[in-house]
Amino acid sequence: MDQNSRFLLKAFRKYYKANPPILPERFGRREFGFMFFDRTFVQRHMGFSRADDVRRFLIAQVPSHCYYSTAYYREPSAPTMEEKTWLGADLIFDLDADHLQGADKMTYTEMLEQIKREMMNLVDSFICGDLGFTENEVKIVFSGGRGYHAHVSSPKVLTLGSPERREIVDYVTSKGLDMEWAFPSKGTVTSSVNIGGQERSNVMMDRLVPKEDSGGWRLRMRNGLAEVTADIVSLGTKEFKKKYPSISKTAEKTLSAVRNDVAASKNSLFDRNTMATLTKKSQEILMKIMTDDVVTAMSGEVDEPVTADVKRLIRLPGSVHGKSGLRVTPLSRDELTNFDPLRDAVPDVYSKDPVKITMKRDSEITMLGEHMQLKGETEVPEYAAVFLIGRKMADHGHGPPVNDP
Repeated sequence: MDQNSRFLLKAFRKYYKANPPILPERFGRREFGFMFFDRTFVQRHMGFSRADDVRRFLIAQVPSHCYYSTAYYREPSAPTMEEKTWLGADLIFDLDADHLQGADKMTYTEMLEQIKREMMNLVDSFICGDLGFTENEVKIVFSGGRGYHAHVSSPKVLTLGSPERREIVDYVTSKGLDMEWAFPSKGTVTSSVNIGGQERSNVMMDRLVPKEDSGGWRLRMRNGLAEVTADIVSLGTKEFKKKYPSISKTAEKTLSAVRNDVAASKNSLFDRNTMATLTKKSQEILMKIMTDDVVTAMSGEVDEPVTADVKRLIRLPGSVHGKSGLRVTPLSRDELTNFDPLRDAVPDVYSKDPVKITMKRDSEITMLGEHMQLKGETEVPEYAAVFLIGRKMADHGHGPPVNDP
């Protein structure tokens, strides 16, 4: 074990001595798994019947990562999945910053802020919105690393299989959303002529707008269209194209015509729930924006394999993350709004005593309200040293770590 691992192990043991684990519901039916600083394998297929047994294990073994199963089993410590006998599983939504577009250009703080916004949207718009779960049925957890989990333990979801859970993912992410379903076409007879005793009609196909009392994605599309029409009237062409890049190559003259068309017809769009008062070109441009820009912006972010997996291991709340030293922190929806991991997930058992470290690259960070600009050999409070060493941004002591013989 190198000196970095020894330092983290010592800090983690101090944490576990002072902090009993936060165990999930029916923990005696859960499988537990652990990773360690001094071992290269994952130790899993473990079960605990008493909370004290879990705490003693954490203090004695000091794992670097702690997990428990989203599933409930008749025999959680059985060595094979078949012998465990699956009884059901919580529904888990996982968001991690590595899924963010442009994450490689964000700082750690920026990633955390963006992924928090994604989780708030997921909970508000989908989990507690369209899917109808109450806040009491949803448990939000900061992962300790770069993301958040939302756990739904309602009896309504426990026996759902992987296919049903994938359908939930598809709904949240708008996969397979049919715009013909959201904005169906309706024909209107514009003129008729009688030729050789047969009446022939000219029919104009216009898009219908979802009604105000619609639900789910139809209502979301109505609200999205309302925002688009407001923007095309109020925003300049350059600003509008920036917000809706799918029409970036559309001629300004064309957009100007659409703007005038929408401005003259805006009220009828939502009063009569139809685009019939718009020209064909205006309808086409609005539908392109809705399809290419708005649907994506309104979709939720979900890690599909996690949600669909009925036998997943997930991080144990109240444990500490081996690559950051931050606490895996359970949160209410209200607490999530102002939650700052580098303030609120820093274990108070880590001291402010100075620790010598060597930075691998110049960096700066703000933790517990203290802004630190770091380079080379320096000293930082213990809580910052745990974070920086855990994230492999620094080595403990002066110079590179030395492996034990």
